[in-house]
Amino acid sequence: MSRSPPVPRPRPALLTLAYLAFVSLGLPDAVLGVAWPSLRSTFGLSQAMMGSILGTAAVAYFISGLLAGRLMRAMNLGLLLALSTGSVALGLTGYATVPLFALFLAAACFIGFGSGAIDSALNNYAAQNFGPKHMNWLHAAYSVGAAMGPVLMTALLTRGAGWRTGYAILAVVLGALALTFLVMRRHWDAPARAPGEEAPVEVATASASEAVRRPRVWLQILTFFFYTGVEVTAGQWSFTVLTEGRGLHTAAAGTCVSLYWGSLLVGRILSGFVVEHIGPVRMLRGSTVLAVVGALLFAIPSVPPALGLALLGFALAPIFPGLMSETPRRVGLEVSAHAVGFQVSAATAGVAALPSLAGVIAERWGLQFIAPYMLGVTVLLTVLHGVLSAVADRPQPSR
Repeated sequence: MSRSPPVPRPRPALLTLAYLAFVSLGLPDAVLGVAWPSLRSTFGLSQAMMGSILGTAAVAYFISGLLAGRLMRAMNLGLLLALSTGSVALGLTGYATVPLFALFLAAACFIGFGSGAIDSALNNYAAQNFGPKHMNWLHAAYSVGAAMGPVLMTALLTRGAGWRTGYAILAVVLGALALTFLVMRRHWDAPARAPGEEAPVEVATASASEAVRRPRVWLQILTFFFYTGVEVTAGQWSFTVLTEGRGLHTAAAGTCVSLYWGSLLVGRILSGFVVEHIGPVRMLRGSTVLAVVGALLFAIPSVPPALGLALLGFALAPIFPGLMSETPRRVGLEVSAHAVGFQVSAATAGVAALPSLAGVIAERWGLQFIAPYMLGVTVLLTVLHGVLSAVADRPQPSR
């Protein structure tokens, strides 16, 4: 196995800004579910129309990830982050003000495209400059933002402020962050490490066509596709499986789902403390295997579902940030920017495709088949990562 480079010690100013960026990136993501009943009433929509909002944003996110490598080559990272965050703020402003639902969908394009670019750019920079510990904690910060957004919207709705007010506040927060990125845009060009730390070696960026010719890039893409499919399928379908499929009480099923998402957050926080002691590769291997165990326990109806879901969430926690952190080493620094963008797009596709396939399976064969389906996808994820690790982490011959 190739040795990991020394753990970098990032400059505090950039690190703080990155954490704020990840929190802010998560803020709008989980708000729609809380705002939806009020929003649907405002525009006179059917329940099925939520899919049009999610689908529009997902397509824009996917396209943005594909273009992220080119965008990172074309402009200063700080400027890219400022423009992308500004795009999200503009989309949220649209959510808060537009009178027609068609314009609301247009605003979703701005949010999806901007979020995809932020996700790709920040993950690529963090993978090359912040180390696996901070990568895990940055994604924990995203989870904090994703939890804060619904709390904010719920508080406003209960006080009669309206869903548009919630989106307006989020637009102001993202707008302020965009201005901060703009003011600090030159800081991203300076060495990311603190004084006295070894600076990274400058590597020429290769083209996107060079990136897609590398088998390791495709293995990473597939791994991200199946990872997000597992994570979101478990989060979105477990409540329905437990209540309608297994007859569990609503409160108990809700507690199980909360345990799942809570374990994901706790797992990312804890993994940041241990990843530099055991190494990201070993952590990834152990996490994928443990995820299979969690999915298996959830698939057995006689096992308390809270146990399987909590273990699954905890096991999945370090996988996304760990895969991102290892991307430059596994695929090569020169194609890392393109690879990270492709991975973000693949993750978005996984979020859209695999939970939807679970719905088709439930419709055709019954809810009892969703848990085995989750287990199968988790096994496939583990096998894919095993192949990737065998290819990318094998010991190099001594010279």
